[in-house]
Amino acid sequence: MTTDTAAPVSATRTGWTALTAITPVAWGTTYIVTTHMLPEGHPLFAALMRALPAGILGLLLTRTLPHGSWWWKSALLGTLNMGAFFPLLFLAAQLLPGGVAATLGAAQPIVVAFLSVVILRETLSTWRLAWGVVGMVGVGLVVVGPGAGLSPLGVVAGLAGAASMGTGVVLTKKWGRPAGVSAVGLASWQLTAAGLVLLAPALLIDGIPPDIDAIAIAGYLWLGVVGALIGYSLWFAGIRRLPVTATALLGLLSPLVAAILGSVIAGETLTLLQLAGFAIALTAMLAGQLSPARRKVSITP
Repeated sequence: MTTDTAAPVSATRTGWTALTAITPVAWGTTYIVTTHMLPEGHPLFAALMRALPAGILGLLLTRTLPHGSWWWKSALLGTLNMGAFFPLLFLAAQLLPGGVAATLGAAQPIVVAFLSVVILRETLSTWRLAWGVVGMVGVGLVVVGPGAGLSPLGVVAGLAGAASMGTGVVLTKKWGRPAGVSAVGLASWQLTAAGLVLLAPALLIDGIPPDIDAIAIAGYLWLGVVGALIGYSLWFAGIRRLPVTATALLGLLSPLVAAILGSVIAGETLTLLQLAGFAIALTAMLAGQLSPARRKVSITP
């Protein structure tokens, strides 16, 4: 007789999973902050303000600069995790109503599962891949309404963003971080690099919005300090200690939080189908944290 069960999770791993989950919860506020607090039509400038000030603040706090190969690694990781991902995220959020952007972003665990095979030489985890697909379906039920529009540019931006950060997550797992460098230090290197990559395009293409008020400043501070510097510091610390695909599955919390905030702040009503989607997505996220135990074969006479 052959059985296949989920392996138990240690208390230490549970603690790190809970701590790392704070990050996608914070990221889930991006959609409501973007649409309700930031000037409209400036995705590159919003990305710049989320990255560069937070990166400089982190450098001032840690007083640590990259060295050796970490100059180019930080530049590449910063571009993938933030420099490309941030403007694609803001662009998708502005072009895709009804939470379609969040659903496309939920494809990231699937991207990570396949890239882990190519980059990390891991065996494809069909367990986590399957739960990634289930989670994406659940998120879709939550955030995509019958009237959701599909902008082709928005769809491309959403999928490209998921691919960009998925690649960054896997490379972050592969390279780790130098000895003696904290997760805050690694996050500040990448945020600064991302900000420098975004500086010229943001100023030349978007320019500085003329209507930056106190609410917009508060929005930029929230996204930069909480969503970027603190969020990525926790995220990178979690990636170092947790299976990479399981960590990516925690990202399902982001669109769920976005939907909850849309209901509470924007007055959007959650239907029974959306509540079912919540249950499906949360089940997928939790199941994806488990590892299937090796099959046990017993021969009965």
